[in-house]
Amino acid sequence: MWLLALVLAYLLGSLPTAYLVGRYVYGFDIRRRGSGNVGATNALRTMGTIPGLVVLVIDVLKGVLAVWLGQVIGGPWLAALTAMLAVLGHSWSVFLEFKGGRGVATVAGAMLAMAPPAVFWALLVWSVMVILARYVSLGSIAAAAVAPFLMLYFHQPWPYTLFTFAAAALIIYRHRPNIKRLLAGTEPKLGERG
Repeated sequence: MWLLALVLAYLLGSLPTAYLVGRYVYGFDIRRRGSGNVGATNALRTMGTIPGLVVLVIDVLKGVLAVWLGQVIGGPWLAALTAMLAVLGHSWSVFLEFKGGRGVATVAGAMLAMAPPAVFWALLVWSVMVILARYVSLGSIAAAAVAPFLMLYFHQPWPYTLFTFAAAALIIYRHRPNIKRLLAGTEPKLGERG
């Protein structure tokens, strides 16, 4: 059952929401528009507000459902593993030749199912950074950096805290192109369309 849960979590995370909306609703491949990323930010930039929000909500739900699946079958340790598999699926989707998004929304969904207060404060950090700098990527990196320490502050179970440390490291690693563009001053700001 654990193995089945992990496989299902990976496949759930692998569903390329932004790609599917772009291809079957708008008739283009999002990987060839904007940043080329298959996440909510590029969906917002290339398709508009409503499609971007739809992609965001579904990608968040992937994390929520992955945690729920793990909790039902095996408890906190399996929930942490299914959450990680969903994030890995989103980042390296079997349906997109093992390419994918940054994983921010799926990690946020997993944390929402694990520790809503921690998500609230991480979202606040994200919001402040995005409002002040207008860089979604910078907000995501900052929120990822503080998220594990919020889990520690709120005394979350060790499986959930360890998941958040691993997921935060993955998010920052996946943002390497954004970090290079931020340093070069070429990163698109929020509101700039692709």
